[in-house]
Amino acid sequence: MKDGILVLLTVLGGLGTFLLGMKHLSEGLQAVSGRGLRRFMALATTNRFAGIATGMVSTFVVQSSSIITVMVVGFVSSGMLNLTQAINVIVGSNIGTTATAWIIAYVPDVRLLALGIVALGALCYFFVRREFWHHFGLTLLGLGFVFMGLYWIKEGVEPIKSNAAVLEMFKSLDAKSLGGLLKCTAVSLVFTALVQSSAATTAIAMTLAAQGMITFEAAAATVFGMNIGTTITAWMAAFNSTAEARRAAMAHTLFNVVGAVILIPLFLPVVIPLAKAVFPDYASNIPAPMAAVHTFFNVVTTIVFLPFVGRFAAFVERIVPAKKKETPKLTVLDPRINRSPAIALDQVSREISFMATSDADLLGRVRKIIADEGTEADEAHIVKREDILDKVQREISSFIGTVMTGRLSSAESERARSLLRLADEFESVSDVAPAILKTIRRMHDNGLEMSEYSKAAILSVHDRVVTFAGEVSTALQAEGSNILTADFSPITSESSSIRQFIREIRQKQLSRLDGGDEGAPMRVLIELDILSAYEHIRACYENIAETLAGGKIALR
Repeated sequence: MKDGILVLLTVLGGLGTFLLGMKHLSEGLQAVSGRGLRRFMALATTNRFAGIATGMVSTFVVQSSSIITVMVVGFVSSGMLNLTQAINVIVGSNIGTTATAWIIAYVPDVRLLALGIVALGALCYFFVRREFWHHFGLTLLGLGFVFMGLYWIKEGVEPIKSNAAVLEMFKSLDAKSLGGLLKCTAVSLVFTALVQSSAATTAIAMTLAAQGMITFEAAAATVFGMNIGTTITAWMAAFNSTAEARRAAMAHTLFNVVGAVILIPLFLPVVIPLAKAVFPDYASNIPAPMAAVHTFFNVVTTIVFLPFVGRFAAFVERIVPAKKKETPKLTVLDPRINRSPAIALDQVSREISFMATSDADLLGRVRKIIADEGTEADEAHIVKREDILDKVQREISSFIGTVMTGRLSSAESERARSLLRLADEFESVSDVAPAILKTIRRMHDNGLEMSEYSKAAILSVHDRVVTFAGEVSTALQAEGSNILTADFSPITSESSSIRQFIREIRQKQLSRLDGGDEGAPMRVLIELDILSAYEHIRACYENIAETLAGGKIALR
């Protein structure tokens, strides 16, 4: 009993160490690659071959098809990739994920390698201050934990080779018949879906085969199940998301299911004999031919699908239609995407752009109200859009808070804080629009009308402030999702000029308080409130410019 518990704990502990290693390895590689990985994935929009190569190389870089899948779903749900482009990346990702199997197959002494890599990783992680080496150390620690997990899995399996009952159970997974092949596929599918790691399934299957507990055929047959099971990650990322995200998940699943349906009939008569012919020493080195089968499966499926990607995407769109009564989400933010901080922050940037555009629309409608050209529809739109932007700002704050609980580089942390400030400033601008509307309504409720002189003066202030806001927003849009580091001194110089202009208009309005008009004091005070509102808008856009410039502009 005691020995059995020890064996179980050793295997489960090894599996846990392996999964922890994969997590740290992926996080470290993402941090090291930084924005370069995100820019590289943008190449997927070029053509189908570029998309496949992008998915393949990206997965090799981060050693996790799950991370790439989540990134792809995020790209699709936010409109950065269409479904066809996403399928190309997913296809390439399936090939790239087989690199893990090859690494495991040809690793030398696992224990010594694990200890050596962990020692070097700890040195970089704990004792080197530079951020790059810190993340590189995390990457090495992750890789060392992967090998250490493999070692403990192997050690845990070793004693049970002499247990007749256990051996009999594993013999039932023999894949030398169609029924046994399907059973191996089902077992590996369920296990991969549970642990969300095809690499873990590969490691265990290789270990069991190397220990002689399952046949080479059974180990190779797990490829079918693990390829299907790993698609659970895409469904988790797409759950309750947009129709395009669900289509990307469906495409991932169908791709692997169809590949399995095509190759399962060829497995025993073609695939296994071919693997044995290429690796005649397969009995003594099972991991290598198993890795070859894994790669063969994905390459052949890719070749079959490649000419029909467009039609396949159209088919997926038909079987996963957009819900007729589906209410669009207020924002494109998806909390599940925080597994990839760079993509998560890109999504926030898209929301910031939406806020900037919405504020420009609000200011345009406010001008119509001041010029007595507005309608009730304009007033209703101002109130409704301001409420929407309040909610967007709250969602952005909550989302960035979630993202910042993960592992971010210093550049990503700074970018997150800058985006948070931008959202706050744009939301403040949206608050001013209904405030001006309420002020004008108060004037009308008191039976007062703005004089033509005052109207012309306030409209001149409005136009200068809006032109200034347009310059700042153009700088934001021109750089897309990047936080700028350019010289914004001309913008702040213009901001100071506008502030002085508003002061002059205020002084002229104050000088009119001595007029004989009975309603002049109330009217002038209301007009001063409107001027104060525009001063607040100017200050918000100067703060936005400061943020875009990376904090290099001092507020005056």
